[in-house]
Amino acid sequence: MYQGDEQSQLDLRLFRVWLKASQTITENILKDIESHNISRENFMILELLYNKGPHPVQKISETFSIPSGSITYVVDKLEKKGFVERQPNPNDRRASNVVITEKGRALFDKIFPKHVATISENVSFITNEEKEQLIYLLKKLGIGAKNLQK
Repeated sequence: MYQGDEQSQLDLRLFRVWLKASQTITENILKDIESHNISRENFMILELLYNKGPHPVQKISETFSIPSGSITYVVDKLEKKGFVERQPNPNDRRASNVVITEKGRALFDKIFPKHVATISENVSFITNEEKEQLIYLLKKLGIGAKNLQK
């Protein structure tokens, strides 16, 4: 068994607790997504378009780390279901923007409030002040870890 110093033990404990909490909350959120009979990838793309507006296919691919061949397939399937459409990108004639359709918006108008309620329920165990602290700390941790990659 690893017997590191106190700092190492604290770091390991933090990591284990953080990982377990993240996994449990993620499982709960994914169950909610699945309850709407929609795949995780489709949900993520529709949620992005619903809340942030039209996006180029390449930007969606980068945002969710979905390979370009796969993102084309996913967008094609969403387009066939009538949830999105491609429109010419006014800033780049070689590219197109993916736009949520009225059918896609109607779907999200119906399911998104429940999704947000599920998220709120999963983070309801801490106060708003603690949420703000956690946001600050997680951003700080993420930025620090990102800088290690350079």
